[in-house]
Amino acid sequence: METQSKKATTLKLTDLKSMPIRTFWITSIAFFICFFAWFGIVPFMPDVVKDLGLTPEQKWNSIILAVTGTVFARLLVGKLCDKYGPRLCYTYLLVIGAIPVILLGFVQTPTQFLVCRLFIGFIGASFVITQFHTSIMFAPNIVGTANATSAGWGNLGGGANRLGMPLIAAAVVSFGVADEVAWRYSMMIAGVIAMLMGVVYYFFTQDTPEGNFAQLKKEGKMPTLKKDEESFVSVLKDYRVWILFVIYAASFGMELTVYGTMDDYLQNTFGLTRSTAGNLVLSFALMNIFARTLGGFFGDRFGRLRGLRGRVMFLALILAVEGFMLTVFSTTTSIGLGIFFLIAFSLSVQMAEGATFSVVPFINKKAIGSISGIVGAGGNVGAFIAAMFLKSKSAMAETQAISLNSTLGEEAVRIAQASAASTAVSAGYFVIGICVVLAAGLSLAIKFSTEDEKATALEMNKSNTPKYVLGDK
Repeated sequence: METQSKKATTLKLTDLKSMPIRTFWITSIAFFICFFAWFGIVPFMPDVVKDLGLTPEQKWNSIILAVTGTVFARLLVGKLCDKYGPRLCYTYLLVIGAIPVILLGFVQTPTQFLVCRLFIGFIGASFVITQFHTSIMFAPNIVGTANATSAGWGNLGGGANRLGMPLIAAAVVSFGVADEVAWRYSMMIAGVIAMLMGVVYYFFTQDTPEGNFAQLKKEGKMPTLKKDEESFVSVLKDYRVWILFVIYAASFGMELTVYGTMDDYLQNTFGLTRSTAGNLVLSFALMNIFARTLGGFFGDRFGRLRGLRGRVMFLALILAVEGFMLTVFSTTTSIGLGIFFLIAFSLSVQMAEGATFSVVPFINKKAIGSISGIVGAGGNVGAFIAAMFLKSKSAMAETQAISLNSTLGEEAVRIAQASAASTAVSAGYFVIGICVVLAAGLSLAIKFSTEDEKATALEMNKSNTPKYVLGDK
């Protein structure tokens, strides 16, 4: 399918008449809404625990189920994008995915809550469709920046709900709803918004700069089903896809894990209040406004200077920086140094995510959706493995602390547990950081053929305005 002539070569955000730019905005907003709804219940967990009587184990299982659902959804939706196009896939994902979000407002038992959390996790596959859609809307000289920016702005939804959902709940309460059930109405409202966004996506976007997949198939401009199947098999056999799977596990997976455990770690290690720790973690999430974009920007820049190999070299570099920063952070006991290295980690991990998807579009252009799905799933698999690793170390340390301090009183035991858990998580961060550095070395094994390098260079030359600054004219 030849669409190069109509692909956007700049990210001129005000040019809403341009289909690629309009699609960029709509897919970024849709991604934001999906992540907002996916993590929307997090600010209300104390209310949910009280309302439904969740045990600590059930609360933890709800988090695991949400991540698990996303893994399978990302693997599936990538292949569906290759076959049916991002427009229909996103429409159905938003409309159908909104149903469990709405149903969460009606749950009465822990089991019902867990089931809803599992299916809500499916909307996390929105990331894959967003990356697929921007990949086929933008030319090689700007695709990394476009991918990274749409992903970063969409990811904000996962942090913005810490402010947004309480505001929705406050608005609901102002209409006479009791505080203890406001979380139910807030989730229903988030679900309705997601469903309406599905309608917007259907009517105001199209699959490619040239038109929708159905139209292009009729005109003979799309690969046949047989070729699609062959492309998917080739994706599964391509070692580079699985290296990127590991790399995204080492970047996005580690971001999810570190931010998910950082509130308690900052309180237990540095003595911060819960409010201060929560605000710090939120501020790191807000760095997605620009940090991912920087990763894509430098990926494109290195690609222009050194070809496809240059993109890989930058990815390895920023991934190594990420691992180093997390390792050093795990050893700090000073709040000042700790915050410095945590900011450096936040910046580098998000840049690594952007750099990853500045490489993905060039692996196999006939199966961008499938590759995006597999690589995207790697992030959630990494988060799952790392979270289980930290949980096991913390549980073991807390058990030992209880046995050693059981005669000192309840408060002493609690303090000993918190200290032991902090030490265990610190050691876990150190190990994870080393693993990220090793993943950086592994990324250098990604190679491209001479033909791929020449074809990409030719496409770059066809891009008449190879600008890199957002809003360039």
